[in-house]
Amino acid sequence: MVAESIPPILRPDHVRPVDLNAFAAYFHLELASSKSGAVLTGISMNTNDLRAGDLFVAMPGLKTHGAKFTAKALELGAAAIVTDRAGLMIIHAELGEPSVPMLLLEEPRKHMGDLAAYVYGNLPGTMPKLFATTGTNGKTSTSYILEAILRQLGEVTGLTSTAERHIAGEVIVSRLTTPESTEMQALIARMKEKGVSAVAVEVSAQALTQLRVDGLHFDVAGFTNLSHDHLDDYRDMDDYLSAKLGLFTDGRAERAVVCLDSSFGAKVVAAANIPVTTVTLRPEIPADYRVAITSELPATTSFDITGPQGTLATSLPMIGAHMASNAGLAVAMLVEGGYSFDSISDAIAGGIKVYMPGRTERVTGATGPDVYVDFGHSPDAFLNTLAAVRKVTKGKVIMVFGADGDRDATKRPDMARVAAEGCDQLVITDHHPRFEDPASIRKTLVDSARAARPELEIFEVSPPEAAIRKAVSLAQPGDAILWAGPGHQDYRDIRGVRTIYSARAEARAALKEYGWS
Repeated sequence: MVAESIPPILRPDHVRPVDLNAFAAYFHLELASSKSGAVLTGISMNTNDLRAGDLFVAMPGLKTHGAKFTAKALELGAAAIVTDRAGLMIIHAELGEPSVPMLLLEEPRKHMGDLAAYVYGNLPGTMPKLFATTGTNGKTSTSYILEAILRQLGEVTGLTSTAERHIAGEVIVSRLTTPESTEMQALIARMKEKGVSAVAVEVSAQALTQLRVDGLHFDVAGFTNLSHDHLDDYRDMDDYLSAKLGLFTDGRAERAVVCLDSSFGAKVVAAANIPVTTVTLRPEIPADYRVAITSELPATTSFDITGPQGTLATSLPMIGAHMASNAGLAVAMLVEGGYSFDSISDAIAGGIKVYMPGRTERVTGATGPDVYVDFGHSPDAFLNTLAAVRKVTKGKVIMVFGADGDRDATKRPDMARVAAEGCDQLVITDHHPRFEDPASIRKTLVDSARAARPELEIFEVSPPEAAIRKAVSLAQPGDAILWAGPGHQDYRDIRGVRTIYSARAEARAALKEYGWS
C-alpha cells in the first residue's frame, strides 16, 4: 500500500493584506516591470504550494531556476514576482512582459525568511516566546519536553519538530524537521492566530545551512550534543559543528543553554557570542545546572535538577539518563527565557506530562517482553538507548535495526558495532533503502557487527515486518526488545515511494501473534 498523502503547508486562516509598494519600499526593492501595485496575502517559493494572492519568489535551484515556473505561478494566481537578474532574463525570454508586477532582488534565498516574516506580520514585538533546540540527538525530545513544561506552566503552546507540529492542542504530522522559511513563517503566523504564547522549535543543521530559520529571533537557543551523523551533507565533524554554531549568535538568539555531556558542548560555549548557561549530567564537569538520576524503572525515570536557585525533583514517563539530561536542558532554557525556577518546580513536581511518539516508546501490553520503538539512527543514539534499556531490563536485550539508504554511509559500521556490543541478540533488517540495494546495506551491517563481536548471535531478516516477529520469537517475559530507527514514522521509503508502514503497529501485532496481550 502506498502512502499518497503529504502533510499540508500550514498557513493562518486570515492574513492582513500587504501592499506591494510598501513591501518594496521596506526592503528597498527595485520595480522591474511596467506593472505596479498589488496586494499580497502569502508568499511561496514552490508552485506546488502556491496560492492565489501569493508573492512568488523565483530563485536559482540546484537543477534549474525557479523563474522557469513563472507561467505556472501566474496560472495559480500569483500576485507579484520577486526574482534576480538571471530570473528576469528567463521570464522575459519565455513570457515577455508578465501580467503582474516584478521586483528585483539578488540572492533571493538569503532574504526569504525576512520577506516571509514581513508578509505574515511576524515582526519584532508581535512574536510568542521562541525556544530553539539543536544537536545530533535529543533535539526532538528536548522540544517535546519544553512544550510539555510550558503547557504545565499555563502557556498556550506550539511545537515544530521532526515528528509533529502542534498548534494550541492541534496535532499535525511534519513534512521536514525544520520547514522552509516561508512555511516556518506561515506556521508561526497560524500559531499566533490561535493564541499560542510560547513555541518550541527543533532546528537541524541543514535548516541553518539552508537558511530555513531566517527571519526568526529566538529568546533562547539550546544545544544537546554532537556526534557522528550527516557526514553526507558536511565535510567532517568540524564542518557539521560549524553549521550548528550559527544558532548561537546575537543575530539568531538572545541567550543560550548548552549541555556539556558531549565534548562539543565546550566548543559551543567558546564560540557563542551571546550569554551562555550550561547544564550537565556528568558529575565531574562544572556547570550551572546539574542533573542527577534518582530512580530508573521500565516506564519512568526520576531525577533532580540543581541550579543556582535550588533543587527540583521530577520525572519523565520514559527511560534513559539521556532523557533526564534533555529535561535538564529544557528547564534551564525556560529559566533563561524568563520563567522562575520555583514556578517550574511547582509545575512539574508530579512529573513532566509528555508523550513523545517513537522516542524510546514502550509499546508493550500487560504481559510479555518489553518492546521499545525508537527513532535513533546514529551510533551515539544507539549507545545511550541501549544503556537505558539495559538498566531497566532483568533478562536479555534484543536489538532490531537497519540503516538508511542514500544517507551517511560512513556511520553504518559504528552503528553495527555499538549495537553488537550493547545487546545479547541482534536482528539486522531494512529501514529506508531508498535507491540503494537493501541487501548490500544489510551485508555491511552484518559484517561490521560480526567483526565487533564474533560470538554474538546475529540474525539477518528482511523485511522488517518479519524481523520484529523474529525478535519477539526470541524473547520471554523479563527480556526487552529495542527496535531502533523507525520511531514515529508511518512509512518506508523504497525507491522513492513512501510505503505505508508503522513500526509501532507491527511491534504490537507481533506481540499479539505470539500470545502476549
